[in-house]
Amino acid sequence: MKIELASSYGFCYGVKRAIEIAEEHKNSFTYGPLIHNKDEINRLKEGFNIGLVEDIKDIKNDNAVVIRTHGIPKNELALLKKQKNKIIDATCPYVTTPQNIVEKMSNEGYSIVIFGDKKHPEIKGVVSYATKADDAFIVLDPKELNELPLKNKVAVVSQTTKKPEDFAKIVSALIQTHKEVRVFNTICNATFENQDAAAELAQKADIMIVIGGKHSSNTKMLHSISQNNCPDSYLIENEEELEASWFNNKNLCGISAGASTPDWIVQNVIKKIEKIS
Repeated sequence: MKIELASSYGFCYGVKRAIEIAEEHKNSFTYGPLIHNKDEINRLKEGFNIGLVEDIKDIKNDNAVVIRTHGIPKNELALLKKQKNKIIDATCPYVTTPQNIVEKMSNEGYSIVIFGDKKHPEIKGVVSYATKADDAFIVLDPKELNELPLKNKVAVVSQTTKKPEDFAKIVSALIQTHKEVRVFNTICNATFENQDAAAELAQKADIMIVIGGKHSSNTKMLHSISQNNCPDSYLIENEEELEASWFNNKNLCGISAGASTPDWIVQNVIKKIEKIS
């Protein structure tokens, strides 16, 4: 059986940057998981003594705190500064951009529409930058816009890992019903590249293996895109989850990986597939 990697996969710039920042600050804590990959989190813990704090109440005044790549809410960042913690900001620059846009447009009197998942840490951070909390709204479907008390002036941004065509549906619905719509395409380029590469490979593969955290938004999207083109597509976190039966009578195995997946995990998966086949 032949194994082929997608032309673009794995660590994006923001994740690579966050890992490097964490490695430079041994004996510190991350507030929330630095990235959505528990195997890499464990590597940082074992090799660099990077701890993990899930509740901001557990952060003491003298702790050095690494801000996760998804960012954190503005009020929580202010609290850490007030406590005089040593703050090491590993927020991805592509996440900082919509934070700044939301703050600026909110100050200028625009209603804010954010296309994204309310439960995602990136979106929890982005929406917190609106100066008027009751004039900022998070949506996943154009139908939700009908229920919102939006002004005539609307600014719209997207979660960095969303599909452009889905963002375009939100934008189109707003343009049809509001006088002024400011559109900011805040979807990450790495997301485009990984998604396009996965789709292209899945069209010719007999089986697709997508590697990444089960809670990673961009990895789940890669799996969805792969499955649309190749029904035998599987999402795994590491080589231990592979099942030999998946590869029966398969000629080409395509592999992609989410933006939070380190290459050492990808290589472990390849070795296991080679052993199986």
